[in-house]
Amino acid sequence: MNTFTKDHTPAHIVKMFPKASDLFKEHQIDFCCNGDRPLKEAFAQNNLDGDAILKELNTNYQGWQANDSTVDWGTFSISELVDHIVHTHHAYLLEELPALGEFVTKVFRRHGADQPHLIELHRLYNHFKVEMEEHTLKEENELFPLLKEYELNPNEKLLQQIYETIHKLEKEHDVVGEDLKEMRAITDGYQPPVNACGTYQITYARLAELEDDTFQHVHLENNILFKRI
Repeated sequence: MNTFTKDHTPAHIVKMFPKASDLFKEHQIDFCCNGDRPLKEAFAQNNLDGDAILKELNTNYQGWQANDSTVDWGTFSISELVDHIVHTHHAYLLEELPALGEFVTKVFRRHGADQPHLIELHRLYNHFKVEMEEHTLKEENELFPLLKEYELNPNEKLLQQIYETIHKLEKEHDVVGEDLKEMRAITDGYQPPVNACGTYQITYARLAELEDDTFQHVHLENNILFKRI
């Protein structure tokens, strides 16, 4: 599917593109209990500019579909790789971590008493969130400026400083990798329970998307960017 239309249902769209739930929440479009009716009905009922919403939805969806694995990163300079990581993966985390955190908390509060694994999921997610927020700041404030400087003015002293910084950051990658591994294990591969509510399903879908993006993010750094140095 290349684009969504007004005849698609919110439930179907969110299944295909979990982050659409943010846009629907913004415009008070029900994608859960009444999510099986066409978008055009929600547009009419809420007196919304359907064309503008569809345009934003499809623009976001096309960007989401873009896959780093199709790009030959070996042809990119260090600065180009750094800028891509910041503007793609760091920007994604800046937007997604707090938004997804609300979903994780909502599911935990609603279902945690009956499903104890959600208590651990809530703890793991928030640990991952804090680690990644601090980690990306370190990269942007400490490592990435050094890499760009080294590209312009390579020298042994600067290289040693870069090595030491990379070593610390790779250890942090290992920590968040363990968080992701544990979250996948306790959620049975992000498979929601039978008859799970829409919020529950969206939370798991977005956690799976977060995992995918983080794997690509860390791959670009550990196996491509850092190897350049």
